[in-house]
Amino acid sequence: MPLLLSDRAVTESPVPIITAAEARSLGLRLSGHAWRRVRVGMYVERNAFEKLPPWQRYAVRVHAFARAHPDAALCLESAAVVQGLPLFGEPRDIHVFDPDRRTSRRFGDVVVHTSILPRSVERVRGVLVTRPLETVSDLARALPPAQALATADSAVSPAQGGGLRVEDLQAFTDSVPDRRGRARARWVWERADGRAESPAESISRAVIEWSGFETPELQREFRYDGHLDRVDFHFPSCDAIGESDGWQKYQLDDGASAARRLADEKRREDRLRRNGHAFARWDLADAWRVAPLVRALSSAGVQQTAPAQSAMLASFARTAFSA
Repeated sequence: MPLLLSDRAVTESPVPIITAAEARSLGLRLSGHAWRRVRVGMYVERNAFEKLPPWQRYAVRVHAFARAHPDAALCLESAAVVQGLPLFGEPRDIHVFDPDRRTSRRFGDVVVHTSILPRSVERVRGVLVTRPLETVSDLARALPPAQALATADSAVSPAQGGGLRVEDLQAFTDSVPDRRGRARARWVWERADGRAESPAESISRAVIEWSGFETPELQREFRYDGHLDRVDFHFPSCDAIGESDGWQKYQLDDGASAARRLADEKRREDRLRRNGHAFARWDLADAWRVAPLVRALSSAGVQQTAPAQSAMLASFARTAFSA
């Protein structure tokens, strides 16, 4: 099952945050290596924090800021945390929207943004954020293209719990007087597809295009031996199938369920291979490194029909991958 935006949303800190005042009340000493300061006067247990994946460490920092500044409206990646939009790695900055400022400013790791246009905000579990339409539009202008595509796909994909329309996102982008990032956003809106079922599929689509492969069909269905099988990518010229694996779909934390799902997936792949389809598999890390995905498709007989767009592919190298 695809992971929904509501499942990805981090609406409270992944590890408990304790303030200096609370520590005094509890008789705790926050000095020493056992505690890590994540904001002025706010601490978390160091071991618990350092075991988190990068995007959850960012979520801790965001929630620490929101607790210290409950009336501040989060935007961009910081709003994405509580709205369930996909994040890759640990962003450097906390992003805040302030309609009363005339110019944007940086204060340490906090960037305060302003806008000529009025913005709408909403509260998600007590945290003030820009509404999803504006968050996604802003990210489309600010993020590297492939990551922006993953954000847009998630927002418009019913399978991922998205409910936005590409036309509305594009209209909002076009209404913003600031033209910075508009060409990047246009690239995203031209490719955003509600059939995408995971951020890994969206990143893979960008790599496939920039590597010069033909445009695949998404979520193509095949009926063989009384079974209806839907695949992530189908390449019509050679009838090959591509699958972008996200291990959460196998529910590996549940041993019995994982074994059953893996066995079903093996039978599914064997069935498709028996009926003449070459098969290529990769995961998000493979797509991010580009070469493993290219090798997987080439081994399945998918031809590169155009030169690779090396500058676009280099955008992955400039952003370290961390799931």
